[in-house]
Amino acid sequence: MPAARLADAADLDALLALFAVSDVSRAVAPRARAEQIWQETLARDGLAVFVSEADATIVSTCMLITVPNLLRGGRQHGIIENVVTHPNYWGRGHGRAVIAAALAEAWERDCHHVLLQSGRADPRVHRFYEGCGFVPGLRTAYAARRPVD
Repeated sequence: MPAARLADAADLDALLALFAVSDVSRAVAPRARAEQIWQETLARDGLAVFVSEADATIVSTCMLITVPNLLRGGRQHGIIENVVTHPNYWGRGHGRAVIAAALAEAWERDCHHVLLQSGRADPRVHRFYEGCGFVPGLRTAYAARRPVD
């Protein structure tokens, strides 16, 4: 399996390029706003971004957010977001590598569980997450959308 590592300040351009070929969501613009968000991301406690590389290029990423919790004996919640793999690298283990790194970090941070939601209808995506250890149906997810201004 490919290796994953923590992202660093120099990875912003590569991440924006990866997001540009993704159909997950559009990336933030303008560039100055992306730089500001990236600095905030790297400085925030409880947040880690993992990347996997091939051919000296970042081809997969995910974000782990850990949150303190007064329940569950004080064990944290973990949330994985922004899972993206370049379509040319699907099925090569890069997505699995970043998810595995995020889960290992969550267990190291004493998380009770790690939640991951997917808005994708593609059954391959759901099989992928199940293959990474996520169990569907343990929780029911709800989402509230921001009201239109």
